[in-house]
Amino acid sequence: MKEFELIKRYFTDQVVKRKEVTLGIGDDCALISPPQNQEIAITTDTLVSGVHFPQNTPPRAIGHKAVAVNLSDLAAMGAEPSWISIAITLPKIDETWVNEFCQGVFELCEYFNVQLIGGDTTQGPLSITVTAQGLCPEGTALKRSGATPGQWIYVTGEIGDAALALKHINNEVLVEPAFRESVIERLDYPKPRVLAGQTIRLYASAAIDISDGLIADLTHICLHSQVGANIVLDNLPLSKGMIATMGDHAAELALNGGDDYELLFVVDEANKVGMETALSQLGIAFSCIGQTNNSNKITTTLNDQAVNINTAGFEHFSE
Repeated sequence: MKEFELIKRYFTDQVVKRKEVTLGIGDDCALISPPQNQEIAITTDTLVSGVHFPQNTPPRAIGHKAVAVNLSDLAAMGAEPSWISIAITLPKIDETWVNEFCQGVFELCEYFNVQLIGGDTTQGPLSITVTAQGLCPEGTALKRSGATPGQWIYVTGEIGDAALALKHINNEVLVEPAFRESVIERLDYPKPRVLAGQTIRLYASAAIDISDGLIADLTHICLHSQVGANIVLDNLPLSKGMIATMGDHAAELALNGGDDYELLFVVDEANKVGMETALSQLGIAFSCIGQTNNSNKITTTLNDQAVNINTAGFEHFSE
């Protein structure tokens, strides 16, 4: 099968047809006609085999994750996911693999009403690059630079399970069978918090999605906003599997482990109740895990006592 046959057979047949797309797959460029008074949020992420997912990861999971991590970036800005393009590099054309990969892509696209509008296919080591675009009312997008001292720090869902799954896969820990499937699902099929992002846009001052680890990503907010923060370890949302497997080291892994794709955000005291009520009504789990301050550093406490914890998140380039 040649490149254009591959594209026609597997990438052009999709359910979602957005009205803003005036020209989709098949030309040199796609054409978009955005609605008035909307800003377009744009993000790009690359997933490389053996770096961002284990080499034996199912192709459907790879397709899902390639889209999910980009939609998570849009969620962190409070944007509505709208269109994606995919550049995929394949060692060879394996139709079964490509079919399952596309299932993962289009399942998530259909769920969030996202249209695939273009991309590229090449031969080489397996990697996938997705560019995702979303819509946000003008002037309302959440940024990393809006935090001020004295605001409350929140996170959605539970953190650390994806990192725990990776440790299990790499034979560094043994996750009990009762928890194994759920933690591996967190690694392979992350759920972008799109609805949460659009909800907190009305209340939060700054936000980011957790991809490299909670501490590493909180550091981005602190640097952009020129604030410090304290994290209360007692309040970290940890799963039963995490606690059972890691014990006293659970908090350390949860703070440093990547691939959570939960939202980390800060809210002023005046917006705290409104935000909590709105998320609760939507059934979105969240936890208040600390507070910003003017220290220009990140600290952690346990039982109201300062503790030192290793805080080294994921680095793409290390010495």
